[in-house]
Amino acid sequence: MRLNNLKPGPGSKSARHRVGRGIGSGWGKTAGRGHKGQKARAGGFHKVGFEGGQMPLHRRLPKRGFTSRSRRFVEAVRLGELEKLGADEIDLMVLKQAGVISVLALDARVIKSGEIKRKVTVRGIGVTKGAKAAIEAAGGKVADVEVKAAHPKAEAAKAKAAEVKAKVAEAKAKATEAKAKTTEAKAKGAGAKTKPTEAKAKSTEAKAKPADKGKGKAADQAKT
Repeated sequence: MRLNNLKPGPGSKSARHRVGRGIGSGWGKTAGRGHKGQKARAGGFHKVGFEGGQMPLHRRLPKRGFTSRSRRFVEAVRLGELEKLGADEIDLMVLKQAGVISVLALDARVIKSGEIKRKVTVRGIGVTKGAKAAIEAAGGKVADVEVKAAHPKAEAAKAKAAEVKAKVAEAKAKATEAKAKTTEAKAKGAGAKTKPTEAKAKSTEAKAKPADKGKGKAADQAKT
């Protein structure tokens, strides 16, 4: 066999259609586009899935759930693979160094597949319910995942938000107090307005009493 004798397998390649080159080829005149219409025109192509303005199929169908973007970075680990490892404590780094999972993996999950007979401690990775029972039955244990401390910037932002919230609450309390004082002052002003009226009434009553006394004396003299 020589390089100049190599050629594609029979039927793997076919000649392209040379449209619009006469009726002899079967692709002349309208060049396979048919007579008139949007698809027969130059530039008559519309977007994929367009149905003339009616609601397209990809929008009519119901959607449910979502596709996780991090799913491909979470790998499954079998119990049999843990059995083969020489380490007693198993975490993400140990699995990467042993080549059980990819170095690009962000997380791993131990599933109940295979058997484990030796005592191991699984730390910092996910474990299914069945796998956990199998590990504990073999004398091992699954350590709880430690919660990472929040980033200092996040903590600072949280503290600042709490401070702002406290200031808003204090301002609201001051506004309520000022409103109560204003109401009290208005009530005092209304009371002060009623006092002159009472004093005026008393003075009128006092003036009327001497006149009544004078009338009484005049009546007594007339009787005598």
